[in-house]
Amino acid sequence: MAGIVVSGTQVSYIGQDCREIPEQLSRDYGHFAKRLDLSFNLLRSLEGLSAFRSLEELILDNNLLGDDLVLPRLPHLHTLTLNKNQISELEHLLDQLAKATPALEYLSLLGNVACPNELVSLEKDEEDYKRYRCFVLYKLPNLKFLDAQKVTRQEREEALVRGAFMKVVKPKISSGDDAASPEGHHQYTPLPSASRELTSHRGVLAKGRYFYYGRNSEGNRFIRDDQL
Repeated sequence: MAGIVVSGTQVSYIGQDCREIPEQLSRDYGHFAKRLDLSFNLLRSLEGLSAFRSLEELILDNNLLGDDLVLPRLPHLHTLTLNKNQISELEHLLDQLAKATPALEYLSLLGNVACPNELVSLEKDEEDYKRYRCFVLYKLPNLKFLDAQKVTRQEREEALVRGAFMKVVKPKISSGDDAASPEGHHQYTPLPSASRELTSHRGVLAKGRYFYYGRNSEGNRFIRDDQL
């Protein structure tokens, strides 16, 4: 199958402009893959993902996944990155993750409207982002890293006390904004669109105090203690 890269239990299908997970990919690799990278595609659906029953890491950065996203149950999944998609309904996503991914410890949502910071809107500030983190940790208390930043004990304690009151409301988009942007999303984003040439690997720094965002998800790879 053209475009696929397999290394042990790691399967990558990057930058192929696919709108859905190819049936052949699920059939041939779903039974053994533990890490799946589908970044830089045009995915709007994750139909076929249920075939990957042993999946532990799932990379879905730079796709078109939105609030109608449906995740199958992935009991072994501990790492999920959904950077730079079209997700705006945070609570809906977190409720899904709580049921479908009980082992989840590493989550990144940078570049989505649901993750309110300067990466998606200049109107958002650090306090908006702190409230977002508090609410996410209230919903998913087992997370160790959120958006490539380690969860602190203080954050965890605050989420227990205040998390339920930190719900992030979906921003309203005016008709004027829709006219300015064909898909109704904010045009401003310091996140790179990135070249789709796999030989052109180049990372950049995100704006302000936020996080590195690299080609093929490398910038948001979580570093665990046992890897230091």
